[in-house]
Amino acid sequence: MRHLPTRSTRARGALTALAAVALLGAAGLATPATADTPAAAAGPAPAPTAAVPGDGLALTPPMGFNNWNSTHCRAEFDEAMVKGIADLFVEKGLKDAGYQYVNIDDCWALPKRDADGKLVPDPVRFPNGIKAVADYVHSKGLKFGIYTSAGTKTCDGNGFPGALGHEYSDARQFADWGVDYLKYDNCNNQGVDAKGRYLTMRDALRATGRPIVYSICEWGENKPWEWAGDVGQLWRTTYDINDSWGSMLSIMKQNLPLSQYAGPGRWNDPDMLEVGNGGMSDTEYRSHFSMWSMMAAPLLIGSDLRKATPAAFEILANREVIAVDQDPLGKQGTVVSSSSGRWVVVKELADGSRAVALFNETDSAQHVSTTARAAGLQEADAYTVRDLWQHTTTNTAGTVSATVPAHGTVLLRLAVDDRWASYPPAVETALDAAPHLEAGRTAELTTTVTDLGRTPAQDLSVALTGPAGWRIEAATPRTDGTVPTGASLATRWRLTAPAGTPTGAYTLMLTTEHRSPLGVSARSALPVLTHVVVAPPTGTSYLSNLPWLTATNGWGPVERDAANGENEARDGGPLTIGGTVFAKGLGAHAHSDVEFYTGGACTTVSAQVGLDDESGARGTVAFEIWADGRKAASTDILTNAAPAQPLKADITGARTVRLVVADGGDGIDYDHADWADAKLSC
Repeated sequence: MRHLPTRSTRARGALTALAAVALLGAAGLATPATADTPAAAAGPAPAPTAAVPGDGLALTPPMGFNNWNSTHCRAEFDEAMVKGIADLFVEKGLKDAGYQYVNIDDCWALPKRDADGKLVPDPVRFPNGIKAVADYVHSKGLKFGIYTSAGTKTCDGNGFPGALGHEYSDARQFADWGVDYLKYDNCNNQGVDAKGRYLTMRDALRATGRPIVYSICEWGENKPWEWAGDVGQLWRTTYDINDSWGSMLSIMKQNLPLSQYAGPGRWNDPDMLEVGNGGMSDTEYRSHFSMWSMMAAPLLIGSDLRKATPAAFEILANREVIAVDQDPLGKQGTVVSSSSGRWVVVKELADGSRAVALFNETDSAQHVSTTARAAGLQEADAYTVRDLWQHTTTNTAGTVSATVPAHGTVLLRLAVDDRWASYPPAVETALDAAPHLEAGRTAELTTTVTDLGRTPAQDLSVALTGPAGWRIEAATPRTDGTVPTGASLATRWRLTAPAGTPTGAYTLMLTTEHRSPLGVSARSALPVLTHVVVAPPTGTSYLSNLPWLTATNGWGPVERDAANGENEARDGGPLTIGGTVFAKGLGAHAHSDVEFYTGGACTTVSAQVGLDDESGARGTVAFEIWADGRKAASTDILTNAAPAQPLKADITGARTVRLVVADGGDGIDYDHADWADAKLSC
């Protein structure tokens, strides 16, 4: 869990282990080597034992639910919710799809232990106790998980009791309740060595004799991937995720390089799923679910399924994607290529096929491609390509390519298959940059359909549709009787949004139909995001007064004329850099990307940039200004030691401008970044 600087309960190593032991003793609490350990009467605690081979726990990444992302410590977290989630797992087919664990997070206990040092469930939230809830979950054929922290208190500001110094008695209590999964957090750890704290709980869990999956949640601070393989079954590699594109993207980038450490019974954990919480689009949630599956990550649903949309259930229950995550070979996907926000990630599967993710982190549709050979498959005449979201199968001569929507992922399963000719050829539907439309004015768009298959695409046709009242016309042919391998059909379109159309984002649908020489038909649809815009004002304007096209942010929303507070809108203070307060500007948090329409009519963007004072001594960022696809200006990596820096870019002729805040390389931790006095001159 994560808190703002003023509320943080993390101990960042300020105390040595020796000082921490003294502090615990002074407080009357048992240390890891005293009264709570079985060997205390005979002397020191037992030395950590080696990993038990073949314990059979988490041989594929755990799948289930955790309430924290949707409820935090609010009143709706209670017994009824937990039972309701278990019911929905069964009713909605999630149990049959592989979800097992119904886990509760912080705030389930009272702030004080009882006279015997035992944990006491909150009688308001859990009037029948924890064991009764666990029994209910078990009655559904599911498993039950619980939470505590490897510190004196848990992470919530109310200060619920942690397990440091109580590991053996707490583990025994959990086992007696029927717990199957323990999430062990890292707050209020008093500076005690992380390895020692987590080893002690490992041994305490084993001493119960009950098989309990052990989730190490120390935020990646001590590189647990290097030492926790014989301690727990999964370990957090990052700080907490939040329900935003920027947060998900940053965490993905931190977790992807750790593929060598993952395998059956030992998983990198980039934190829980946000699918269904409402802060991202369905396209972004599909990317989230796809990339977590490619990374062999635990799939723990973090939304309240009682409120989830049908689209959220459709994403979470996609068995073809789940099969990639749960593949018994246990390989984490690796990056084959990444350039300008276009990613190719490949995951080897147990049957010899490859899962291939074509991922687009940018704010516009992008061509992303690779080959079967680059994905690790042997040379063959042709291959089959299974689209795991469209649930269609085609053949390819070897090229794997797609135009991927903004923030989207095309997830494929690629195989050497002698039956390839029985499937229609794969085609890629591409387009030049989607236009920004000024209402009442006609713009042009060109689409291209290319045959990637070993067989020709016959009776090929393409159609472009939009909202009611829009005029969309094909200016060149949109059909072709036969398109051979490697050839294309290009179509130029004219489109007009009616005068008076409100500004904002609109989705066009580009549909392609064709058939194979054997008469097998195929159809695909590509959503095309376009924006209706207004021309930028003449003169100099504050950017905080202008509408943006898109805005993504690492924590919370981008703020106008206020600093970023990480959570809800308007929860930050005044924009303040090095003690100087600015009345106008944008408050962001890395990784952040804010795009404005400039229509080729503007000349400069300028700002005073720096880390906001509310970050304290934390945070490292770099600021960038992009004009169309060109980086027009940037800073070096900045810290809070730097005063506000002037940043100015020549954007002459650019149709769009993006203000980007990049992380300085140490994770998106308190990277509160201000674009103070940000101005646009046109």
